[in-house]
Amino acid sequence: MKNLTVDVAVIGAGTAGLAAYRAARARGARAVIVESGPYGTTCARVGCMPSKLLIAAAEASHAIDEAPGFGVHVEGAKRVDGREVMDRVKRERDRFVGFVVEGVERIPATDRIAGRARFLDRHTLDVDGHTRVSARAIVIATGSRPVVPSILEGAGDRLLVNDDVFAWDTLPRSVAVFGPGVIGLELGQALSRLGVRVVVLGRGGRVGPLADPVVRESFLKSISEELYVDPDAHVKRVTRITDGVEVEYTRLDGAVRTESFDYALAATGRRPNVDGLGLEALGLEFDAAGVPRFDPRTLRVGDTNLFIAGDASNFIPLLHEAADEGRIAGDNAARHPDVQPGKRRTPLAVVFTDPQIAIVGEGFAKLVPGTFEAGEASFEDQGRSRVMRRNRGHLRVYADRASARFLGAEMAGPAAEHIGHLLAWAAANRMTVASMLEMPFYHPVVEEGLRTALRDLDAKLRTPQAIAA
Repeated sequence: MKNLTVDVAVIGAGTAGLAAYRAARARGARAVIVESGPYGTTCARVGCMPSKLLIAAAEASHAIDEAPGFGVHVEGAKRVDGREVMDRVKRERDRFVGFVVEGVERIPATDRIAGRARFLDRHTLDVDGHTRVSARAIVIATGSRPVVPSILEGAGDRLLVNDDVFAWDTLPRSVAVFGPGVIGLELGQALSRLGVRVVVLGRGGRVGPLADPVVRESFLKSISEELYVDPDAHVKRVTRITDGVEVEYTRLDGAVRTESFDYALAATGRRPNVDGLGLEALGLEFDAAGVPRFDPRTLRVGDTNLFIAGDASNFIPLLHEAADEGRIAGDNAARHPDVQPGKRRTPLAVVFTDPQIAIVGEGFAKLVPGTFEAGEASFEDQGRSRVMRRNRGHLRVYADRASARFLGAEMAGPAAEHIGHLLAWAAANRMTVASMLEMPFYHPVVEEGLRTALRDLDAKLRTPQAIAA
């Protein structure tokens, strides 16, 4: 048994964990980082980057399908080579992972501990029985893992999670995707555009992160032109059969359908990796997901010496948020007990479907009825969008009635990843709608659709009803 005494111990070497370790070191703390699996972060290995590589291939395929609409015709049949697609996905993915691993390997070997950590008390970790770490403060940055509903277990060895997709050597013929969240929509549409037969089935009516019913319906209408998406499907049975999986479900029109697929892909959410750490013996208060209750401003767990960051916190599971949380948690762990609120950014989320989705601010669901106005614009007749044959989707922007300050937006449409950034910057700078309209808008660009929505919002804010409110 090796015994170490440090200022800060970080459990997990993902995005949040690495940021926490570096922040603690930057404050002058003696820190170590404990990791039980391979280095490389969820984003680089099985998340952001490999999924965008698959989407990029799908966009190339879709461009060929759309070319005749411009009068451009390709001679002969289009051919998607699944092995070549997946070879590039894995090759480039490994390159991104390599950069992360190189960064980890630059951490002194004495600061890296391999193994699974478990709390003995609030200051002591046991790492697989070979190392005992005593720390003044500890950061939990253990990430998350996919959740698989019990009804899907009938798929047996043909049941996949999104991590498994990026281990394929070639593309399958068909996949039933369960869960129309971010992962399910991105992978489902990408696979469909690459020639895989896909259905996307959900429960409860949620579509990605969208809460605004107008934007949600516009997006669902658009994506349903390419593949079958039912956000509130009634799945009766999922069964392993000889050559794949059989799914029995009720379609939107009420018809009961039984279809066979090569695989069932569970994209039904993720669970924070906080079980198995021994937290239950530390006298902490937990939420319904089993996560220790913490202050989102400081990332401190109760009034303890423990901090939590990244997907493990189950707060905002996005890479840039994980990096920020890790930095805040690591800095506060190093300065404990003199913890300080960290700087949090304006919320921004993007989904890389087509049309893309962007959520800026707290989103429609967090707005208080009667306190805001909404302006909107459709992209169906927006000039540049029609030029590119990408004229699908809808934008809704929100502002406070009393101050006319811009609050946020929900969007499904072309260039949402870029427009979302502009709107997030406007929200971060607490701009009014009038001041946003004073900014330059070039012609012809998709951003002119944003100007249309802002003009609509500005007019509503100037009505007697809004002024009176």
